[in-house]
Amino acid sequence: MRTLRFLVPGTGRRFRCGGLAVELQTARLVAALAPTEVVTYRERQSDQPFLDDLLRAESLGGPDADKALWIVSWGFDVPRLLRRLRGRAVAYHAHSSGYGFDLPPGVPVLAVSRNTLGYWGDRAGRAPLLLVPNALEPQWIARGERPAPGSGSAMAARRPIDVLVQRRKCSAYVLEQLVPALRARGLNVDVQTGWVDDLVALFNSAAVVLYDSADYWRGRGVSEGFGLPPIEALACGCVVFSSLNHALADCLDPGVLGHQLGLGTLGADVERITAAVAHPARWQADPAALQRLLEDLGEASLQQRWQRALALLNRHWDRLLLAAEPPLRSASRLQLQWSRVRQKLAQLRR
Repeated sequence: MRTLRFLVPGTGRRFRCGGLAVELQTARLVAALAPTEVVTYRERQSDQPFLDDLLRAESLGGPDADKALWIVSWGFDVPRLLRRLRGRAVAYHAHSSGYGFDLPPGVPVLAVSRNTLGYWGDRAGRAPLLLVPNALEPQWIARGERPAPGSGSAMAARRPIDVLVQRRKCSAYVLEQLVPALRARGLNVDVQTGWVDDLVALFNSAAVVLYDSADYWRGRGVSEGFGLPPIEALACGCVVFSSLNHALADCLDPGVLGHQLGLGTLGADVERITAAVAHPARWQADPAALQRLLEDLGEASLQQRWQRALALLNRHWDRLLLAAEPPLRSASRLQLQWSRVRQKLAQLRR
C-alpha cells in the first residue's frame, strides 16, 4: 500500500473552511489503513511536510520516490498540481464540480457525492470513478438529540430557537424575505453569523433549520459539493427545509428526510415552516431512513469504502506505472462532433 499524501494549501486560519475540515478528517480516517501525511503547498508550516521539499527529495532519488499516492482536492489548484505530479500515482478527491478543467487520462476520481460522480462520469468516463461520501464527525451521531427509530417519540420539549439560519451561503430570499415574514408570525428566528464553538449544541437547540445554497453556488459557477449542514441538522433532530441543488439531492429525499425550501411562493414556505415549528414531530425525518443515512455516513462505513477504493487505486497505478499499460482515453467533444459530421456526410452520399 502506497503512502497517502493529502495535498492542501495550508492548515492555518487563512485556509479554514468546510473543504479543509473534511480533507483533514479524511486523512485522519484513512491513517488507520495506510501511512498518511497531510502535505501543504502554499503555506510552509513547521508541523507539515511541504510539497516543494518532497518533490526535490524525490528528484534526488530519495527513499520515498514513487512510493506515494497523492490526493489533490483544491478545485482551482487541481490542474496545476496534476502538472507538477505528472508521472506519479495521483487521484482527484472531487468535492464541488463545475471548475471546467479536464483530467489527464488515467487519473482516478474519488467523488464525495453522486452529483459529482455523474459529472466526472461524463467528463472522464474511462478513468476509475469511486464514490466516497464525506463522513459525519462522530460528535453529531453521539450527541445529536433525535428520535430513536421505532420509539415513536419526538423532541421532549419545545426548543428555544424556532428557526435557525446560518448566514454563510444563505440566499437573499431567505434573509430578506423569508426571515422577516417568519418573525412577523411571532417565530424566534436566529440568524447565526461567525464562528460557533459547539455547533452540535446550537443545532440541538433549534426546532427548524433552513439551508438555501443554490444562489450562492450558482453565482460562483461551481456546485454544492456534499452539503453536510442539513445532514448535521437532521442528526440533531431538527426539521430541515433546504434547497435541493447539486449534492443536496443525494440525501434530502423531499418529504422523507427533509423538505424543499422555496416551494413556489413565499406564503407556502411561511405556512409550512410555521406548522413545523408548532408540530415538529409531524415534519421530522423518518427515523428509520435517518438511521440508515447516518450509518452510511458514519466513519466506520466510510473507512470500509476508502479501504476498497485504495486497493483499487493501488492496482490501477501498478498497471500504469509498473506494467506500463496505457490508460483508456475518452473521446473528446471535437472527436464526437467530427464523427457525427462524417455520419451525416455518409448518409448524404447514399
